Amino acid sequence: MTNPLIEKYNEIHNKKEILTRFNHLDNVLPQLERETIDGVRYYSVPDEDQLLKLVSITSVTSHFNKEIFVKWRKRVGVEEADKITKAATSRGTDLHTLVENYLYNRDLPSVQPISDFLFKIAKTQLNKINNIYCLEGALYSKQLGVAGTTDCIAEFDGELAVIDFKTSKKPKPREWIENYFVQAMFYGMALYEMTGIRIKKLVIIMTCENGECVIYEERDLNKYMKLVVQYIKKFVNDKLELMSA
Repeated sequence: MTNPLIEKYNEIHNKKEILTRFNHLDNVLPQLERETIDGVRYYSVPDEDQLLKLVSITSVTSHFNKEIFVKWRKRVGVEEADKITKAATSRGTDLHTLVENYLYNRDLPSVQPISDFLFKIAKTQLNKINNIYCLEGALYSKQLGVAGTTDCIAEFDGELAVIDFKTSKKPKPREWIENYFVQAMFYGMALYEMTGIRIKKLVIIMTCENGECVIYEERDLNKYMKLVVQYIKKFVNDKLELMSA
């Protein structure tokens, strides 16, 4: 009996390649230094003659979902949780490397087979990207006191979007990925504060080990702007409560 995933891989691997060239737009986003203090990542952001330390949006979203993560680790066991997390991190890092090189019109590096498989699954959706404003671009909001590094800001199907690349064992229900949209929305808010450029939508490209590539799009930006503020308030209030304890 043949394995459907192997058949899917062979189909993708043997498919005739169509060369795609991506257009890049000029941008002046800064290079920001990062450091981790007590498990929280911070970015150093220029402010006249000094540097501000702004918390990372990933630290904010991770804090908001901390209880869910703790419960999951307890349920599957610490050793298994560490194993799953390590594999997911490796898989995600490899895919990001492939995607970044592909969108920069560069030759692709060699990676582990599973990451190559995931990339080939994603290519049809990646080819909907063009007029790229930034890849792995640092963004910050002094108003919100937060900074971060976005995967991609570009047109997706002809509309300017914040685009995030995710990997998974299988597609996730939309209600499980609120934090992905919150993170992406922050990048849209920071982009507007820094440049005056408005995005049209948020796009999550999730490539899965079961052979699926799922696109989650969100156009209700006002909803997620409010959630960004809610996530940040919880982070700040919890930190202040901890300091006063």
